Amino acid sequence: MDFLNNWVYGTPPAMFAALLGLFGLLLGSFLNVVILRLPEMMQREEERFVLEASNQALSDDLLGTYNLLTPASHCPQCKAPVRWWMNVPVVSYVLLKARCAGCAQPISWQYPAVELLAAVAGAAAALHFGVGAKALVAAVLLWALLTLTVIDLRTQLLPDIITLPLLWLGLLVNLSGSGFTSVHGAIWGAVAGYMSLWTIYQAFKLLTGKEGMGFGDFKLFAALGAWLGFKLLLPILLFASITGALLGIAMMASKRMSQEQAIAFGPYLATGGVLALFYGQAIVSWYFGFMRIS
Repeated sequence: MDFLNNWVYGTPPAMFAALLGLFGLLLGSFLNVVILRLPEMMQREEERFVLEASNQALSDDLLGTYNLLTPASHCPQCKAPVRWWMNVPVVSYVLLKARCAGCAQPISWQYPAVELLAAVAGAAAALHFGVGAKALVAAVLLWALLTLTVIDLRTQLLPDIITLPLLWLGLLVNLSGSGFTSVHGAIWGAVAGYMSLWTIYQAFKLLTGKEGMGFGDFKLFAALGAWLGFKLLLPILLFASITGALLGIAMMASKRMSQEQAIAFGPYLATGGVLALFYGQAIVSWYFGFMRIS
């Protein structure tokens, strides 16, 4: 991580925060593409596999190229291409009055929201961790968690192509000595993160015959353990479980969801991870201080 520290060394803190926030704002446009297209890419790949396994012909839609770059951005309603000036983060959304220039259909508020949150994440990482590599890698973690949160809310998927590299990156960051926990803490955090939710999943399935969560949740929790260490897993899980349960009860009470309807757990794990990233040491100090008093 020394080369990152050398690269940003000497940058005034306010400028560093502004630059990282600006980069996050620009990156937010790409994150929106990932959020929208990655689940579709996964679904197409699954359909292609099923059809090929049964020796059925692929449709023209499945034969066409579809990835993060192709086809070019366009309106999902009228298929009109999105010009460069329509793709300026937040500004274009305001100038277009949240409507497509071609067909006047509303543009989802998700686009500027993700862009603004990505900007806030970058600036917050810089302001909290100061000028250096730790702020840069913290911003990477925050951007990944933002992407996973929105994907999970939209589709109840946590793609392996994000969670697994995030796990390995967390181990490498802490191995470098510029991370957020010790190497041992990171390794045991990854192991305990996966195995704890896997055990809960298996116990729930054994008792009820139902699946209480997805395997993506195990991998995301393992990734958070690899980044933040073993000691912060319990606070993250407690926060995710309590907030998820409270929101679920509130939504059932208001009849906005049924008891059988699944709730995406990834966003709660991700939010707990964000809190642990910024306030983890305070949480650990409070917990062990409380235990000594007790």
